[in-house]
Amino acid sequence: MISGFLGFLFTIAVYLVAKRLYRYKPILLFSPLLFTPIVLVCLLLVTHTAYDTYNAGGKWLAYMLQPATIAFAVPLYKHYPLLKKHAAQILVSVMSGSAVAVLSSAVLALLLHVDKQVMYSLLPRSVTTPIAMNVSQMIGGVPSITAVLVLITGLLGSVIGPYVISYLRIQDDIARGVMLGTSAHGAGTSKAFEIGSVTGTVSSISMILAALLTQLAATVVV
Repeated sequence: MISGFLGFLFTIAVYLVAKRLYRYKPILLFSPLLFTPIVLVCLLLVTHTAYDTYNAGGKWLAYMLQPATIAFAVPLYKHYPLLKKHAAQILVSVMSGSAVAVLSSAVLALLLHVDKQVMYSLLPRSVTTPIAMNVSQMIGGVPSITAVLVLITGLLGSVIGPYVISYLRIQDDIARGVMLGTSAHGAGTSKAFEIGSVTGTVSSISMILAALLTQLAATVVV
């Protein structure tokens, strides 16, 4: 059994290894979003460590998400004139994308005849994890299932998104940013910053808007 502090250190170490591997060979298996949780789950199973024991140290990584999110304010301030110019375009696009994400999730759940609780867990899959889990709980879903679905959505979006952009020859930074931020939240935003500063900035504000709109819609519905 490993302690919470050792779990904290091991998580960081595995993530850094995953980043180096993905930089050396950018394939899906080495993506830090996939590689890290797989290795951690295997570690917990092999060492017979309870999740609560691991999370005693791992939860500090979740707390670090707050200052990391605030850091998005820097590129937002830098590109404020551009964002102001295209504010209406970004808002309408994010609203449309968020609506399509929720509706497509509902249709998929109905086609697969899944349980209602699972369907409610699936609906907020396209927004960032903390908001998605909160929305899931509000509407009667299972937050832990939602967290896994958010991870899968972000991972697939960050991998498939650039290929879609290339195939459709999308050159506009606003369009690319809205697409990645609305559909793949944090993972998509990370990929967007690899494409360009403006694309990443638009993606970050799209991710935030999508989360706020989804939270507001869930509050109204409940």
